[in-house]
Amino acid sequence: MELTQAAVSDLLARLGPGDSYVYLPGDLDPQELTDLLAGRYGVPRTLVLDGFTDPTVDESRGAALLVPFEDRAVTLRAWAYGDQWVGTGTARDAEGTERSVLVIAGREVPEALGVAPDEEEDEGEDIDWMERLRLITGWTQSDQRPDMDWVEMESRLGTSLPSDYKRMVETFGKGAFDGFLGLNQEPWTDLMEDGLLIWAGTEHENLYCWRADGGDPDRWPVVVRSFDGEDVPFDCQAAEFVCRILIDPHHPFTMARFFDTHWFMNHG
Repeated sequence: MELTQAAVSDLLARLGPGDSYVYLPGDLDPQELTDLLAGRYGVPRTLVLDGFTDPTVDESRGAALLVPFEDRAVTLRAWAYGDQWVGTGTARDAEGTERSVLVIAGREVPEALGVAPDEEEDEGEDIDWMERLRLITGWTQSDQRPDMDWVEMESRLGTSLPSDYKRMVETFGKGAFDGFLGLNQEPWTDLMEDGLLIWAGTEHENLYCWRADGGDPDRWPVVVRSFDGEDVPFDCQAAEFVCRILIDPHHPFTMARFFDTHWFMNHG
C-alpha cells in the first residue's frame, strides 16, 4: 500500500465521523503512517508502548481509542483534532497477529479550549493567565516540580524571576507545549549581553525571552529573538504570551494554525 496524505485522507473518510477502526495491509509501514499523521496533526501522545498502557490515559487523553482493542494494543499514538481522536499504531487481531491499525473516536471538546483571550474582555480585568493556561492545555496533573529551589537559582543568576514563570515550571515541569514550545527549567543566559533572559524556545529556533531591565521581574516584557536575529517585543508576561500564541490565530507567533487543540508534553 502506497501511503500519501491523499491515501490517509481516504482512509479517514472511509472510517467516517463516529468511533471506528481498521486493520491495514501487512506491507504498510506503521511508522510511515505515524509520520504522515504527525505532519498533519502535530506531535502525538503515546497511549500504548510495547503493550504497556500509559497509566495517566483517561477520557481527556484518548482512552476511547483503546476500546476496540481491549488489551490487544501493542503501540498506539494519538492526536486530538477538534471533536475527534485519531490514533495509529499496531494491535493484535482476533488470531493474535500484530497488525497496523488506524482508529478514530469521538472527543468531547472542553469549552475553554475554543475561547481565545478577548481584548475587550481583558481590559481592566485581573486575569490569572496561569489558570487560563491550565484550561487551554487541559492540564489536570499535580504540580510536577513543587520543590524548585528558586532562592538558590535566583542567587546564582543575580536576579529575581517572574512569578508566573516560576508557577509554569512548578506546574508543568520539563516538557513542551504542543510538543513544540520547550519550557526552560532555568532561564538561559546566552543573550545577557543584550539584556535578555531566555525562558523558552521552539523547534523553529525562535527564542522567547524577557527584557530583564533590573526592575520588577513581574513587569518584564516578553521579547522574541527570531531565528534571523530580529527582536520582537510584546507588552505582556510569559504565561499570557503562551496563552495567546496557543489560541490566537492572528498572533504573529501563533501555534493555533498548526494545532487544533493544545496540551503539554511532559518529558518526565
